[in-house]
Amino acid sequence: MAKIIGGITTSHIPAVGNAISDGLTQEHYWKRFFDGYQPVHEWLEEKKPDLIIVVYNDHGLNFFLDKVPTFAIGCADAYQNADEGWGLKPTAPFDGDAEFSWHVAESLINQEFDMCTCQEMLVDHGFVNPMRVLFGDHEVWPIKAIPLAVNTVQHPLPSARRCYKLGQALKVAIESYPEDMKVAIAGTGGMSHQLQGERAGMINVDYDLETIESIINDPDSFADQSTSHIIEQAGTEGIETIMWMVMRGALGEKVTCLHKHYHAPISNTGAGVLLLESDA
Repeated sequence: MAKIIGGITTSHIPAVGNAISDGLTQEHYWKRFFDGYQPVHEWLEEKKPDLIIVVYNDHGLNFFLDKVPTFAIGCADAYQNADEGWGLKPTAPFDGDAEFSWHVAESLINQEFDMCTCQEMLVDHGFVNPMRVLFGDHEVWPIKAIPLAVNTVQHPLPSARRCYKLGQALKVAIESYPEDMKVAIAGTGGMSHQLQGERAGMINVDYDLETIESIINDPDSFADQSTSHIIEQAGTEGIETIMWMVMRGALGEKVTCLHKHYHAPISNTGAGVLLLESDA
């Protein structure tokens, strides 16, 4: 049977991709940010998951403001990365697992989550930069990957509670897959940041640190927060932390935190890394 072996959180800041491409990861500005991933690299090397589900938000490469599904899952055997306007060099394509994706999609729909199923899907920096910070750059990626997109752009947005419930349903879907497979889940985005308006550039360190602790130890407390409250505290783009709740819901009630790291500012963003395993 398929098994969830752990969950990871990571920011997906566009500038991270250029820092990797330009060899700047150990420069003063970037070093502490990238060093925060070292324990995750070691865990991935030890555990060797077969597949990773990357929970991210599309930034207009697939869905624009006129058509934005609340939840979408890739159901293809390959996913191409394309230029989205940030000057990021496109990466090698990512191998998916269509059979597994369709199983997950059907299970989620049977659990009353109306997924948009995508048989073709381009992946942008929200998906690609987490893959790059976790696995490095590759001509042939060492792991299969499935994109799971959450709308954090066009209101109305799903609530933190709804995302947490999606993660719980995802756990049921994965663990009902009949073939042996080790699955990791990455919740991406955030933490606090805002890109426009009078509060552009805001970072709320205290709220970010509280969010990290609540997602680890008391996810219901974060799930109880309204979308407007999260945006008020973390900024319009800080709402991306609801995607961490998909990962957290999939791990079950209690988890062990193997690693946590926070760094701010990095490209006008508070950036957090978590590595969690289910106590079950």
